Amino acid sequence: MRKILLEDRQECLSYVKQMSELQLQEINRIVVRGTNWVGDAVMTVPALRELRRLFPKAQITLSTRAWAEGLFDDADFIDDLQVHQGNGLLSVIGQVREWRKRRFDLAVLFPNSFASALVAFLSRVPIRIGYATDRRQQLLTHSLNLPDWRGSKHEVFYYLQIIAELEWRVKGEQTFLETQPDGSLAVTDTRKAAALDLLRANGVRNLSDDCKLVALCPGSINSRAKRWPAERYAALGDRLINELGADVLLIGSAAELEVSREVARVMKNKPVMLTGKTNLAQLSAILSLVDLLVTNDTGPAHIASALSRPTLVIFGPTNPLTTRPFSPYGEIMRKPPDCAPCMLRDCPIDHRCMTAISPDEVFERARAMLARRKMSDKLQFVV
Repeated sequence: MRKILLEDRQECLSYVKQMSELQLQEINRIVVRGTNWVGDAVMTVPALRELRRLFPKAQITLSTRAWAEGLFDDADFIDDLQVHQGNGLLSVIGQVREWRKRRFDLAVLFPNSFASALVAFLSRVPIRIGYATDRRQQLLTHSLNLPDWRGSKHEVFYYLQIIAELEWRVKGEQTFLETQPDGSLAVTDTRKAAALDLLRANGVRNLSDDCKLVALCPGSINSRAKRWPAERYAALGDRLINELGADVLLIGSAAELEVSREVARVMKNKPVMLTGKTNLAQLSAILSLVDLLVTNDTGPAHIASALSRPTLVIFGPTNPLTTRPFSPYGEIMRKPPDCAPCMLRDCPIDHRCMTAISPDEVFERARAMLARRKMSDKLQFVV
């Protein structure tokens, strides 16, 4: 391994000495190292779109986790996915082998990790651009300083900044940071039809335009502090069923099954349990059909709002300024105490940022969002 590192270092340093800004325009094969979390992946969509605009004829490969196929199968801004599994040395070696076979001209690194830069370096990708984090500057040909506004602007712009820097080096101009980024996603009619079949198979019968389909996502994989209490989701679900006649779905990954079961146990009405029963592709298609999603600060919040579905996100310990859904369809509920946002995964005190929000308040906001949705559908029909 050390010998390979030394050989690659000499080869890459030799190339860098010869490289000019003009050569940056001669890029035919691009690899983008994607992020490791679902919500973050959705937040990279505007940057991926701008990369495609910048290199309309290049072959763009997104190197990412297997779950990302469910998000990017229908995307027109990438050409293919290169899926990698696991972590550690074996994962790095596997990625290096695959990247070398593909002979990429440019690597765009969205993650801040040392490992992502190491893979690009060992793969002999001639041009490697990313942020100068985790002591990886020597592995990059173009290392970027962290923007001083990070923490005060949405994370979407953190990824867009990388493409803006690339555009400056290629064209000597920057054309899109002041425009409204496009973070939208789409699901094909075929996938929607399959989602309808899945809903029917799990007991949803009322799928006409007059019936309301509301999804609740009471879990969160990487933080218990982000969870609005299960008994409050249960109270909300019962009111949605009793007062609005809605079909209520419980969604999430298998890792969130325990909290969904707790919600279902407390509810007086029976929800449709989909938690742990769908992969990300199926979940995305289901979310494209719902009239409303009520959720914690999780990946589905970003997916549903990117699919133009009304989304209500209950925020507590995290910062909505940087990680709220980047969509006009996403709304938030928040009653921050002095200690928020703390960004902790477990609350060391009484979870006051979440318990301050009552089921009644969430229900009234949900009712208003559903009413606006119905009115919008009527106006579109008239037009």
